[in-house]
Amino acid sequence: MPAFLRSLTVRGHVFIGLGVALLLTGLGLGMLDLTRIGVLLIILPLLTSLITHRHSLTFGVARRAFPARVQIGQPATIELSIVNPLRTRSPVIAAEEVLDYSLGDRPRFVLPSLRRGQTHTLRYEVRGSVRGRHHLGPLALSVTDPFGLTDRAVHMQSTAELIVLPRIVTLGTSSTGAHGVGSEGTIPHMIALHGEDDVSVRDYRDGDDLRRVHWPATARTGSLMVRQEDRPAMKRAIVLLDSRESVHGPTISPSLEWAVTMAASVVAHTERQGYAVHLITASPDPGIGQETNRTATSLEALALVTPGPDEDLAGVLHLAGGSVGAGGLVVAIIGSCSDDEAKAVASLRPPGSVGAALIVDRSTLAGPIDDLPLGSRVLATAEALRGAGWNALIVDPWLTYSEAWQRISVRRVAGGV
Repeated sequence: MPAFLRSLTVRGHVFIGLGVALLLTGLGLGMLDLTRIGVLLIILPLLTSLITHRHSLTFGVARRAFPARVQIGQPATIELSIVNPLRTRSPVIAAEEVLDYSLGDRPRFVLPSLRRGQTHTLRYEVRGSVRGRHHLGPLALSVTDPFGLTDRAVHMQSTAELIVLPRIVTLGTSSTGAHGVGSEGTIPHMIALHGEDDVSVRDYRDGDDLRRVHWPATARTGSLMVRQEDRPAMKRAIVLLDSRESVHGPTISPSLEWAVTMAASVVAHTERQGYAVHLITASPDPGIGQETNRTATSLEALALVTPGPDEDLAGVLHLAGGSVGAGGLVVAIIGSCSDDEAKAVASLRPPGSVGAALIVDRSTLAGPIDDLPLGSRVLATAEALRGAGWNALIVDPWLTYSEAWQRISVRRVAGGV
């Protein structure tokens, strides 16, 4: 009975109430016809509820997205398959797919009556306007009797996900030149003993495996040398992203979206230039960084970036410290830093390599850079990096991605960018 009462529509409640009133009036006045009408009005919702409850509305639901990962603004086609696993033939059902608001309006369908084992396939299109992981489903089903007296609704718990990747902006044709070990045009010490034609060596650093010590080079140079894993002529680029909540705010903000889009664009641009690109961002675990070295996985990692605690920067810098030893290009997209943090970022640029820093946070995108108070952390961060030989640029609201890249792509002998 409680399930029946919950399934009644407003019209159904009116029928029940009017039927009870007519029944009592007919019995009180001894009017048999009025009593019969009251009984009919009471019984009719009970009979129609059998229509909506003759099938348990249990279906098998499967979804597939084509493609499974799209960039912001690109459409994706969702294929929705619904199968009736029960012996009872299903009624005609109204269906609505529940979607995240950023994917657009919820699609609505009418499912035809399905016999046992029959599958009905639907397709609809979504277009993500916000990067991230978005949910598809659950599927809401609703069946109503022909008189509109009872209405039954259920939700199929099956869901799927669609990854919306950040935008990639064309940054032009120029690129920041790479210097140092592992960069184009620079060949470190080469060893050609016992067939090791492609082995390079470097000085021993704390933490190196002693099994990698190259004894012939050590004996010749008089200092401990280890084998270099990377090929000496391979261009390398390290892209570092700072996503701290203290820099960008507790929610998705314009400054964070600018930083993520720039990081994605730099990854794609440098890879097209022939670099082996390593993206370093904060992981879902606070204080721990994560590294990706393919564009596809880098874009997916950037799609899931959210503001994190301040210790995330320490985790990112710690991981980056082990990746910059081979030299090359280092691009840091960071916010304002304390003196110690700025020194830690500055130390990531190996001698002879290029370090390019884009400094962006809520304060830099709030107005002209000239309005920043003298001695602010943003200005101090830029000066600390420039003093350490970095190309450092403070991002303002009117600076495009391409303009920002062009400015830090030119290495100047003196001064800042």
